[in-house]
Amino acid sequence: MATKAFQKIYTQITAITKATCSLKAEGVGNDELATVNGKLAQVVKIIGDNVTLQVFQGTEGIPTNAEVVFLGKSPSLKVSDQLAGRFFNAYGDPIDGGPQIEGKEVEIGGPSVNPVRRKQPSELIATGIAGIDLNNTLVSGQKIPFFADPDQPYNQVMANVALRAEADKIILGGMGLTNDDYLYFKNVFSNAGVLDHIVSFVNTTENPPVERLLIPDMALTAAEYFAVEKHEKVLVLLTDMTLYADALAIVSNRMDQIPSKDSMPGSLYSDLAKIYEKAVQFPETIGGGSITIIAVTTLSGGDITHAIPDNTGYITEGQLYLRRDSEIGKVIVDPFRSLSRLKQLVAGKKTREDHPQVMNAAVRLYADAANAKTKKENGFDLTNYDERCLEFARDYSREILAIDVNINTTEMLDVAWQLFGKYFKPEEVNIKAALVEKYWPKA
Repeated sequence: MATKAFQKIYTQITAITKATCSLKAEGVGNDELATVNGKLAQVVKIIGDNVTLQVFQGTEGIPTNAEVVFLGKSPSLKVSDQLAGRFFNAYGDPIDGGPQIEGKEVEIGGPSVNPVRRKQPSELIATGIAGIDLNNTLVSGQKIPFFADPDQPYNQVMANVALRAEADKIILGGMGLTNDDYLYFKNVFSNAGVLDHIVSFVNTTENPPVERLLIPDMALTAAEYFAVEKHEKVLVLLTDMTLYADALAIVSNRMDQIPSKDSMPGSLYSDLAKIYEKAVQFPETIGGGSITIIAVTTLSGGDITHAIPDNTGYITEGQLYLRRDSEIGKVIVDPFRSLSRLKQLVAGKKTREDHPQVMNAAVRLYADAANAKTKKENGFDLTNYDERCLEFARDYSREILAIDVNINTTEMLDVAWQLFGKYFKPEEVNIKAALVEKYWPKA
């Protein structure tokens, strides 16, 4: 071993796999960065003096006598207001042609906020997508995934949320994006003139898959700066967590760890929880900032029982489920399979008084339409009420549930009342008389 400017240098590698290499080294820390033959690597396992490094670009071409230089620090990000409006790679380096960031260097992947310092979430996060804001209202400090099939336009939904959400800062963490997706996000943000409050960390399909493991921590480190230091309401958008988990599996499989369910590493639950538990609402006494996390989890063949969505569901507070509605030919936020477990904290409290009743009545009528559709498919006669429910469901999907519907919380409630008045009598809708008196559309 040699030392140079406080860096430990070794030249004897004992084992090499496709993604990792091992050697004997002393005084090395967990997650510490190193270079192996000039390629960036990170410590992933230490047993005694045996150290295993994951090499981000893969180990191809690395000889056993390659120079291994330990850098004495974990991956870090320079944080300051200069992050806003910029695009970075998994290492926090600018990829938009702009200057380097000046700021305080912070190690990524720190601990979650102590529960004692948290406040129960109670602030509305309006996304501008009526299918979310009506039936599955989001709350600042919440963590919630989008479950979507790979062929659904989830990145467009994420971009729309970024454009419309009422938040001070939006942090995008893109993992395994195609170049088209990356350019799509960049063009949408630039053309809408909203780049000044969006920070993006991007790993594309051209970058090594293992680099994806850094993206969520980079995004959340930036989020913590704006929430804690600047007391801002921050929304973190992560896409796609399935590709993040696949990268975890690549590393663990090549380290010969025994996989658990669906070839995923046994640490999957804690790896995901480490990310999602960064969601937090701070009390006003320490500034009142918040971090809310919306993450896309793509489903393999619609399989909700796969280890990735299965573990995610235990950690998060509900899920948003995208589905193509064949009746209207659009992707909708499915009201039956979606759930925000915290919506009651803001619905009717931070939104208009009629919100909870309208939400429940609309879903109940939508369920009646689903029953009518089943009767029709099985050859049974439909009642007049059944026919009206089917008509209502089509309009409800088109004017509220479709992901391209961009209206605020007051407008969406007004649209729902208009649909009630178009197809039903007040007694069929089963809403409190005082609210019917106040909001039922006048003829």
